[in-house]
Amino acid sequence: MKTTTPYDTDDARWEAVRTRDAAADGHFIYAVRTTGVYCHPSSTARLPKRRNVEFFDSVEAAEAAGYRSSRRAHGDQTSAASERAALVARACRLIETSETPPPLDILAAEVELSPFHFHRLFKAETGLTPKAYGSAYRARKLREELSVPKASITSAIYDAGFNSNSRFYETSEQLLGMRARDYRAGGVGAVIRFAVGQCSLGAILVAQSQIGICAILLDDDPDALVRGLQDQFPKAQLIGCDGEFEQLVAQVVGFIEAPEIGLNLPLDVQGTAFQERVWLALSEIPPGTTASYTEVAERIGSPKAVRAVAQACGANHLAVAIPCHRVVRRNGDIAGYRWGVDRKRELLRREAKS
Repeated sequence: MKTTTPYDTDDARWEAVRTRDAAADGHFIYAVRTTGVYCHPSSTARLPKRRNVEFFDSVEAAEAAGYRSSRRAHGDQTSAASERAALVARACRLIETSETPPPLDILAAEVELSPFHFHRLFKAETGLTPKAYGSAYRARKLREELSVPKASITSAIYDAGFNSNSRFYETSEQLLGMRARDYRAGGVGAVIRFAVGQCSLGAILVAQSQIGICAILLDDDPDALVRGLQDQFPKAQLIGCDGEFEQLVAQVVGFIEAPEIGLNLPLDVQGTAFQERVWLALSEIPPGTTASYTEVAERIGSPKAVRAVAQACGANHLAVAIPCHRVVRRNGDIAGYRWGVDRKRELLRREAKS
């Protein structure tokens, strides 16, 4: 099914060109018949007459039609990208330093954009909505505060940006996957159900917290998988589950064997704000295709963070569900997979075949 955008019609695209809408960059290109050049929607070039303009979905399509990039286009695009990044960075700092999450209209006013355009720009640059970014930031901050041995849970709650205990406890399990005191104690009191099975890639472990699937691990040694789960949640109550839970493992195994069936499971994703941006970008890579670490860094608006993207891929505890196997080196080489390069190559082969 084709994804729709606010720029699917020519009228909407012309309005974006007329208002130099930076949020439209990347959605389409406009070309001017009288000059033979194409530009991005936010271009500062002189506004052409509507009757002389045609639209293309990509630069490649415009060039295939015989148009060339305007001399100003590259400079405009570089400048616009820097301006967008700066605006979003300002909004991120405001989110991070505010005692309570700022409403969308306040954030938009801070960077002098409409709420609609700001929301779209923020998500395009970070991979998260402003609200999701705020939640991810506070979750990371909370985990950092709770890791300080002598700090009280109450002080950690306030230092993480919650203005009341009640506000925190309404969302604590969604943020941490368990109660704060249980998280601090390495998962003590948390109940994590798990089962180990076999698939064509070796042994597989699937674990579920109160929130959702918190681990999908692969290895040759089943015992190593259980030890890995114990290291991840050293004080949680781990329960090897019955046949009913093993049906969930079978669902994951079925997806590994036949990627075309898809995987629809509630996930308990626990990472830093940056990691969650990366993991969201990975989930948007279509099955059967790959992206380089550099491309992923660009998609989340952090083009220089290539190494950090690779580290976020390595920190993923949800094999297949978060498809870090679809990320390759810039030259296409398959390398750097937490569960082994051979498994990565085989997963990609199956997806390409399906």
